[in-house]
Amino acid sequence: MTSRDNSSVAISVQNVSKKFRVYHERNNSLKSAIMRGKRARYEDFLALSGVTLDVKQGETFAIIGDNGCGKSTLLKCMARILKPDEGKIQAHGRLAALLEVGSGFHPELSGRDNIFLNGSILGMSRAEIARNFDEIVDFAGVGHFIDEPVKNYSSGMYVRLGFSVAVHVDPEILLVDEVLAVGDAAFQRKCQAKFAEFKRDGRTVIVVAHSAATLRQMCDRAVLLDHGKILELGGANEVLDIYEERTAEKVERDVFGVQRHGSGDIQITGLEVLDDSGQCIGQVGDEGGQIDVAAGQRITLRMYFHAKDPVSHPQFAMAIDTDYGLRLWGGDTRFEPKLPQVVHGKGMIELAVDLPIRTGKYVVHGSVLDQSTAHNFDFLRNMCCLEVTTDLPHFAAGPVHLSEEWDLRGSCSPQDLVPNGFAKGK
Repeated sequence: MTSRDNSSVAISVQNVSKKFRVYHERNNSLKSAIMRGKRARYEDFLALSGVTLDVKQGETFAIIGDNGCGKSTLLKCMARILKPDEGKIQAHGRLAALLEVGSGFHPELSGRDNIFLNGSILGMSRAEIARNFDEIVDFAGVGHFIDEPVKNYSSGMYVRLGFSVAVHVDPEILLVDEVLAVGDAAFQRKCQAKFAEFKRDGRTVIVVAHSAATLRQMCDRAVLLDHGKILELGGANEVLDIYEERTAEKVERDVFGVQRHGSGDIQITGLEVLDDSGQCIGQVGDEGGQIDVAAGQRITLRMYFHAKDPVSHPQFAMAIDTDYGLRLWGGDTRFEPKLPQVVHGKGMIELAVDLPIRTGKYVVHGSVLDQSTAHNFDFLRNMCCLEVTTDLPHFAAGPVHLSEEWDLRGSCSPQDLVPNGFAKGK
């Protein structure tokens, strides 16, 4: 291939927007429309909104983001499979796209016939396909099955053959969706070597994938999409750092995010944590939050609440879980005779506990129930995340440290042992 000026543009995306119509109820026939007597119900979903970017010739470019952010929609617009509702996309060079496993394949035809069919769809002449046929089959590794119908292929064979045809189109621009995740490790290494060859030849690769490690190794630049809009655009490592940080924060919100339900007769308004001397370590409101504590100390959990009207015989409960959902402890006030029979207005309840847990994150749940404990006035799941920041003085396996007392009495020589290891009775 002739060398290119890497400062020139391979694909230019200018203010592109794309929306889809999402139906909640639809009429599938004239009869159903008449019988139902109403229009189909739908709403417009904006998959892309004002996306503008340039992909330079000769670079490997990543499109990343969460599921539903518009990655595949943007790639399909670049491949001219979808037409933008607004804006325009210009491609400068011969383009090939591998967007779905077996796209362009006819399931009843053999692998051989599908190579010619798919190659022609991608713009190759029959002579070009015939000239590259052996290389396509060898790269895909499906030689023994080349005359079998592709409906009998595994998903891995499908994607290998589809990818092999696409890269042998001799494209100047190659668009690749997440399909490479289907291939095995050996095939993925072969694909990465092919991408490296493309880069040396000055070709352009635009890829959608979720493997950050692979993208860091392959890509020069990246764009991060969020709800159809560009969130970040720049060097691949910098954009991937931002994406991984956002992903970690999202996981933390999902794991530790506050969830509330109940009738609301009494509402939990916050939590305060005190150390063994009564000093406040930290506090959170009913929106949740994190408090750092030290392992092995005695703490007091002070839960605040508010009852707009008098409530008789409320029962208060708390529980502590690990960050992966294992219940460490849970208890309630059903057998505490000192508690008042009626609460009204603002108040608080305290629970003093030892904290024999190791370094890590733990979640505190709080609830207020009726006397039978069958009805929740308020349940605040994940109302606080306790992060144990200092470990116990010596190693102990598992999240909980139990008091240990080892005792070895007497001694024995090897001849005093029976085969199972226990000493003989005297």
